[in-house]
Amino acid sequence: MGMVTHDGGRTSVAEDFRIIKRPLLRNARAAVSGGVRHGNLIVVTSALPGEGKTYCAINLAMSIAMEKDHTVLLIDADVARPSVLRVLGLAPGLGLMDILLGNDLSLSEVILKTNIPTLSLLPAGRNNKHATELLASHAMSKLLSEIASRYPDRIVIFDSPPLLLTTEAGVLASQMGQVVMVVESETTTQRQVKDALARLDNCARVDLICNKARAFPGEHYHGYYD
Repeated sequence: MGMVTHDGGRTSVAEDFRIIKRPLLRNARAAVSGGVRHGNLIVVTSALPGEGKTYCAINLAMSIAMEKDHTVLLIDADVARPSVLRVLGLAPGLGLMDILLGNDLSLSEVILKTNIPTLSLLPAGRNNKHATELLASHAMSKLLSEIASRYPDRIVIFDSPPLLLTTEAGVLASQMGQVVMVVESETTTQRQVKDALARLDNCARVDLICNKARAFPGEHYHGYYD
C-alpha cells in the first residue's frame, strides 16, 4: 500500500485522503464555532487488527498536514500494540501513558517533531495494565481539553486499538469529536462491523473507510480535486 508523502504529488492514495479529510476538516472548523465539541479530535479505529487503521491514521495525518491552515498532532493510542513509530521508522519513547501516570512530564517534553513543520507525533509510551482506567481518567480529560484548545489550528489524530479486542478503544472514542472506523474490504464481516459500531453508540459522528478494496480492470473512478 502506498503512503501519502508531503512532496509526493497527486498519487491515487493522496487523492483518496484528500477526499476523506474534507468532511472531517469541516466538522473540525465547526468545533471552533461551538458546533461540534472536540471536533478537532479524530480517532481512527477498526473492528479487528490488520484492517489498516494505522495506515489510514498516518495517511490522514500526512494529508491534513499539507493544509495551509492546520497543524497536526498524531497520537499513538494503541498502547498495547503501538505501531505508528515503527511504521515511520522511529524508536519508541515516552509518551501518552507516561503523561497519564503522572510522571511529572509535560506534553511538550514527549512530543516528537518531524521533518514536516506542520506534523508532530506523540508516542504511546510504556504499556500499563490499567490503560483503560487511565484513558477514562480525569488526567486524560484534562489532557484532551488541553490539546483540543491550546492551538485553534491543530487537528489531533489518534490511532486507536481495535474496538472488538479491547475496552480502551470504546473509552477513547467516547471522548472524541469524530470517529473514523476502517473496514477491510471482503474480509471484515457485516456482523463484526455491526458489533463494532454498537460500541460507538455514544459517538455522534462516525465515518467509515472501506480499505483494501480491489480495483478491477477497466473500472473508472469519479471524484473531485480540492
